[in-house]
Amino acid sequence: MKLKAIAQTVSLSALGLAMAIPAQAAFIEDSKASLELRNFYFNRDFRNDNGPALPNGKLQSKAEEWAQGFLFRYESGFTEGTVGVGVDAMGFAGIKLDGGAGTKNSGLLPVRRSGKSAHSSYGELGATFKAKLSQSVLKAGTLRPNLPTVSAADTRLLPQTFTGVHVNSKEIDNLNIDLGRLGRVNQQASTNNEAISAAGSSSSKFDFANLSYNLTDFGLNAGYSYGKLHNIYKQHILNAGHTWNIADGQSLRTDLRYARTKDSGNYNGKLDNKAAGAMLTYSLGYNKFGLAYQKMSGDNGYVFIDGTNPYLVNYVQILNFGRKDEKSWQARYDYNFEGLGIPGLSLMARYLRGTNIDMGAKKGKEWERDTDIVYSFQNDTLKGLRLHWRNATVRSDVAGKLDENRLIVSYTIPLM
Repeated sequence: MKLKAIAQTVSLSALGLAMAIPAQAAFIEDSKASLELRNFYFNRDFRNDNGPALPNGKLQSKAEEWAQGFLFRYESGFTEGTVGVGVDAMGFAGIKLDGGAGTKNSGLLPVRRSGKSAHSSYGELGATFKAKLSQSVLKAGTLRPNLPTVSAADTRLLPQTFTGVHVNSKEIDNLNIDLGRLGRVNQQASTNNEAISAAGSSSSKFDFANLSYNLTDFGLNAGYSYGKLHNIYKQHILNAGHTWNIADGQSLRTDLRYARTKDSGNYNGKLDNKAAGAMLTYSLGYNKFGLAYQKMSGDNGYVFIDGTNPYLVNYVQILNFGRKDEKSWQARYDYNFEGLGIPGLSLMARYLRGTNIDMGAKKGKEWERDTDIVYSFQNDTLKGLRLHWRNATVRSDVAGKLDENRLIVSYTIPLM
């Protein structure tokens, strides 16, 4: 879809939805809209031609694409009354700036059905009806859930979205409740709403429930999440976190996670996984030092919805270290350059190593090294402009050798 047509359609849709609701002060005053311009360059070197197969039978040596994204977001307030109603709208468009037939599959642009090349442009429209009663909000339509059992990804040009119904309730102090059902998904490099898939199968229904409890005065939080992809799997997740403020400028953060996954219904196969992980992060002034350990057990690796962010402490830029029987550890360091008089600049470096991967006849291993550098402009003229460089190196007995660079320049413009 052409960019101009997308922009016009989104504007008219948002206007029409807003006009359909009686004009009230809260509905208008609490509304907000923004336009994000996201320029994304992606380069993944598969090393030694171990990439995906091309239509001509050769193996792809690298994935390299450059694209421009336009992300429009609108959120209304709620009308007055016992039950307030509102509407959200979004419109996304991506345009290819560079990328050849032999360098596709970066995840920035959808690939043509022939498999020979990527589309030159694509887009997505979405709208969400919402209603609020007391401290409970119901949303129906286009959703971007962020829960342990389902977390919509936003790691490429355009974000992943779902369609469904989501109810969030905060009626009880410190307790957050989420209930809902998702029916379709639009992947990051896609123009189509399709069935939700995982473990090689797909379903039209994903049900979720989440309870999270926060005691901010004690720096403690805990939660339980349940997810069920009908006829494929069901999953239970427990998590707990605690922040210990040792002294001024010093703290220790503990993050514990455990997931139990089993096959469900008519799934043609057996799914059985237990995933346990823990991460400790020590903050000292402008520095952070992190250590993590993660372990998989059972008949499979970690199971999650395709394209989403898995809820694992060792899920990083490329790998998630969630293969069958895998044990992995992570060492991480973060620095905020405000400590050197450069506010807005930050650095992250980490190294992860996984061993004991069940590969049948032998045990496999893998490692990943990541570096992130981010700079957000601080002055009023360029506020909203952000530069981000992501570098990763992978050496894996399963995924092969990968060297990757992502360069993202984003500029968010408030519209109201």
